Amino acid sequence: MFNNIPLSQLREIDARRICLIKPTALGDIVQTLPLLTAICERFPRARVAWVASIDFAPLLEPDERLDEVILYRRRGNWRDWRTLLGTLGKRRFDLVFDMQGLLRSGLMTAATRAPIRVGLETAREGAHLACNYAIPDTGREVPAHLRYWRVAEAIGMGELHREPRIHVTEAANHWAQAKLSALRPPVLAVHAGAGWKTKRWPVEKFAVIAAKAARRYGFSTVILGSNGERAAARQIELLLKRFVPASGRLNLAGATTLPQLAGVLSNTDILLSNDSGPMHLAAGLGTPVVGLFTCTSPIRSGPPGKQHALVTTALSCAGSYKKRCPYRGRKHLACFEELSAERAWHAFESIVEKTVAEPAVA
Repeated sequence: MFNNIPLSQLREIDARRICLIKPTALGDIVQTLPLLTAICERFPRARVAWVASIDFAPLLEPDERLDEVILYRRRGNWRDWRTLLGTLGKRRFDLVFDMQGLLRSGLMTAATRAPIRVGLETAREGAHLACNYAIPDTGREVPAHLRYWRVAEAIGMGELHREPRIHVTEAANHWAQAKLSALRPPVLAVHAGAGWKTKRWPVEKFAVIAAKAARRYGFSTVILGSNGERAAARQIELLLKRFVPASGRLNLAGATTLPQLAGVLSNTDILLSNDSGPMHLAAGLGTPVVGLFTCTSPIRSGPPGKQHALVTTALSCAGSYKKRCPYRGRKHLACFEELSAERAWHAFESIVEKTVAEPAVA
């Protein structure tokens, strides 16, 4: 990393054209959002742009703090790349933050030719070569939400209140309220998906928690997920129909846009979820989360806040961040068994007792 500028310069410069590069993923984008407030407070006269994947841009485009969302096509061709890099060069940014730290974001950072290009110590794939400053104390052992906030501290805005300020559009909010009107409150949102197999706690255990929530506290359930997670969502739906046939349930897996998902999560009482983008989105919207952590760490990757209950496996391989389980035989995905439904239920109850409802059934 070429640390060619002193930290003090970040507190003294008067940037007018600023770019945040954080194209993916949803959870990381949500955890980066508090930094946007710090940047706007520190540079009130600056135009601020964000480079985001077309999949996640709809979450950012309504944000009045941004002057522009520059679209990145993750599966684009060379023509798309040439257009993107050309756009970044033409904007003549004077301050750029690479919050992704991968080869693709390094190429974007280099294309800006900005005089000050700031990255994190987690940068890899050569991304550090595009930056002339790395924010200290931003290694992988630092919780992600604090890692991104280190940038706010570096520009002298660390004392600000940290909040994502996610904008839910009126249309998305109305859509969500109309869908959820079929359910009797309180409403539990369930998301059993995740990008890695090692993050996906068994769907049967999700159904057990949702069924107990219905019996004990009168919760209805809305099941969420992407198109690729519809089978798991359908399985939960069928199990709930068997376990608690009289309870309200709504399966929206594969049926929401990102803004609509935000609308649903902002209108539910609790989210039960694996470590995933929707978990961070719900937390950013102020919805309490019961987060289930098998191969990842709730300390490093979990949302901040005492309103959440984050449950992790106690196995020695916990927090290994392996996308594939390295064990075979009895040890294969043993974390799924070790992280019991009972422990997840106790975490759920701890939130309910603080925030939601009285027991419906003794």
